[in-house]
Amino acid sequence: MTSSHTSSSVSVLLPLPLAGAYDYALADGQDLPADKAWPLGSFVRVPLGRRELVGVVWGPASGDVAATRLKPILAPLEAPPLGKPLRDFIDWVAAYTLAPPGAVLRMAMSAPDALGPRPPRIAYQVGGDEPERMPKRMPKRMTAARARVLAAAAEGPPRPAVELARAAGVGAGVVRGLARAGALEAVEIPAHAPFLEPDWRRPGPTLSAEQARAAEGLAAKVAANEYDVTLLDGVNGAGKTEVYFAAVAAALEAGRQTLVLLPEIALGAQWLARFHERFGVEPAQWHSEMTPAQRRRTWRAVAEGEARVVVGARSALFLPFPDLGLIVVDEEHDASFKQEEGVIYHARDMAVARARFEEALIVLASATPSLETVTNVATGRYERYHLPDRHGSAGLAAVAAIDMRKVSLPASRWLSPPLIEAVERSLARNEQAMLFLNRRGYAPLTLCRACGHRLGCPHCSTWLVEHRRPGELPDKLLCHHCGFAMRRPEVCPGCQAEDRFAACGPGVERLAEEACATFPEARLAVMASDTMTSPAGVADLVRRMAEREVDILIGT
Repeated sequence: MTSSHTSSSVSVLLPLPLAGAYDYALADGQDLPADKAWPLGSFVRVPLGRRELVGVVWGPASGDVAATRLKPILAPLEAPPLGKPLRDFIDWVAAYTLAPPGAVLRMAMSAPDALGPRPPRIAYQVGGDEPERMPKRMPKRMTAARARVLAAAAEGPPRPAVELARAAGVGAGVVRGLARAGALEAVEIPAHAPFLEPDWRRPGPTLSAEQARAAEGLAAKVAANEYDVTLLDGVNGAGKTEVYFAAVAAALEAGRQTLVLLPEIALGAQWLARFHERFGVEPAQWHSEMTPAQRRRTWRAVAEGEARVVVGARSALFLPFPDLGLIVVDEEHDASFKQEEGVIYHARDMAVARARFEEALIVLASATPSLETVTNVATGRYERYHLPDRHGSAGLAAVAAIDMRKVSLPASRWLSPPLIEAVERSLARNEQAMLFLNRRGYAPLTLCRACGHRLGCPHCSTWLVEHRRPGELPDKLLCHHCGFAMRRPEVCPGCQAEDRFAACGPGVERLAEEACATFPEARLAVMASDTMTSPAGVADLVRRMAEREVDILIGT
């Protein structure tokens, strides 16, 4: 039930780092009679100094300011109100992280354009009557491009200018020109295509006995509509994703929403493909690379309950779900769930808290659970389902350790003979290889051969990392902590020696340089945060790997 307040003044929380909510008066016509209610959580436009801001009705007025001095609420907005579980969660996060409540609210209002009325979409269709579908007025000058547009418009439903132009292979200006000439007529269509609901009835893969036991247990917890925290752990390839998909299906069957948090949504291309295979459609997505239009559409669809399943990065935790029944934190041990700017929080821990406010099940999935989660299982706070074996007949990989101290390598070489032989055998079998190194850039350290001076960041206590573009001379030095950048100096600041700096140690760029020389016929790709800057780029690399367009992948 929606909370409410019936006074002539309320407190409004603004998405600003202020001490708390401000009192505002209800303007004439907004003071509701006693048998009505002013819904808490409503989005309203209010004055603040000379500005107008959008805030949220948070509760009764504090009474600290005389009623005669209160400024009135200017107008309510059409967006669905924030539910009580989310408002309580925002207050709790603010108290737990010692952050202003408005700063936390701002994360829940991350798509301001979604709060107002949806702008109409204009589409174009042939202006004639059915069934002829001929224009009422033909343009005076007919061109091949215009003819293609009219033919495309006659074949389907009304479409926006960009889509119609794409179908006809012309520019959008041709479509609008036909509309001005009267050959096409403009009509309003729904603001956006609806999110398709995943089909929970589709059969999933055959599960092993251990997988089936865990899947049935999670589905039963979802059906109970109660707060519960469960760890789902097992070796890589044990089928954890398919197991918690059973819980997603149970939430869909119950009519409740699901949130899946991934540490790096940019790396979720394979996850999205598996979800589509299991449920027939892709889920709604939420991450930093979305366009403002995509954010507006997704935020509003979540708030209205239209988006049934959302997969996203840690910021998706603050989306305004009206009926959240399941949260999954995949790879719960990953450090990427830590937010270290603005409001400081760990998304895994905050997800547990939100599940408590929502009376929902939260599943923490990992092959290597964090120590905090393991301790909570050991003390009985969390339950656990363990998958000890890989799915089907898949076995664990053979591991061989190479003591680099016993390997004789030329200067500036890092690939040992046993490793080179193993890669060559894989390539000869038409297989792929991956070289993993947890160091970005070309070299983690640059020092002077004359005096030993090390180039460090002037703002941090860390050494500067050299970065090079393939086949080029030293380009720049970067601090991976604060972002400071500089060109490599020609003169040592310690001893004034010229041109005596040496790159020490390997990064992925240096490893790629050596691999190119060692395996000249192989097709290489480098995957690091410096080279993969968008989900689209990551998805393209995953596609190239799957289609065997890359022989050796070098990455962090």
